[in-house]
Amino acid sequence: MIIDCHCHAGKGDKMTAPWNTNAPIGAYLRRARAAGIDKTIVLAPLHGNYQQANMQVARIVARYPNRLIGFVFVHAKRDAGRIFAMVKHAVTRWSFRGIKVHGIEGMPTREICETARAFRLPVLVDVISRPWVVDMFAPEYPDVNFIIAHLGSFTDDWRAHQQVTYQLVRYSNVYADTSGVRQFDYLVQALRRAGPGKVLFGSDGPWLHPGLELHKIRLLGLPPEEEALVLGGNALRLLQSVRSTPRPTTIKKSSKTQDGARSVADTNGWMEKIGG
Repeated sequence: MIIDCHCHAGKGDKMTAPWNTNAPIGAYLRRARAAGIDKTIVLAPLHGNYQQANMQVARIVARYPNRLIGFVFVHAKRDAGRIFAMVKHAVTRWSFRGIKVHGIEGMPTREICETARAFRLPVLVDVISRPWVVDMFAPEYPDVNFIIAHLGSFTDDWRAHQQVTYQLVRYSNVYADTSGVRQFDYLVQALRRAGPGKVLFGSDGPWLHPGLELHKIRLLGLPPEEEALVLGGNALRLLQSVRSTPRPTTIKKSSKTQDGARSVADTNGWMEKIGG
């Protein structure tokens, strides 16, 4: 099974760049199907209100429940104090299976990490070419799995790619996705040093073509069993560890509630879909 672990869907509200204006899912899905991608993890574009943005994603996932898996986007600063409530709502009502954090808005906080721990959710983090922050949160939360977007840098920062590669080796709970990595040899280096169990295929669709991003993985020339891990096996393993009921946590729950949206699937139904 091929799983794209990084794609955006829905509309942003700032409208100053593609990534905060619109992430149309239609063209992406056509391209992904043509490329042979079976399932895709989707998350909102950058937005001024992630309660609204996550609801948009939930509706999109509900339209394509056999192909899409939702992640909760949270703003580390603006959503402080209500992150547990936002994530619980998304996990229990919409069957979302991860958290997204963008470093341009704020790096992972203890509130985010403890919420992820409570549900065993993977956290997809764009560290915006500042990989040293991984050395702060990864050892503090060794039981939380972090996926570092773009091998640490969407802007071709070779130093970030190198440092994240070292972190893949050093920390058992740190992974990286391949989306937008243009300097191909850094993907080769990451696979050689960290092994195929620490790298996940991602496209950063719809703005990058999923077929092109997938072809980069094919060009690595990995043995079939190793390629299968990168293309979907690693993502599947992380997703299957998620709890729909949180374990006890000391996080203070917000009294705020979100507007409802119909669940895309119950837990058992979702696990059947993701597994087959």
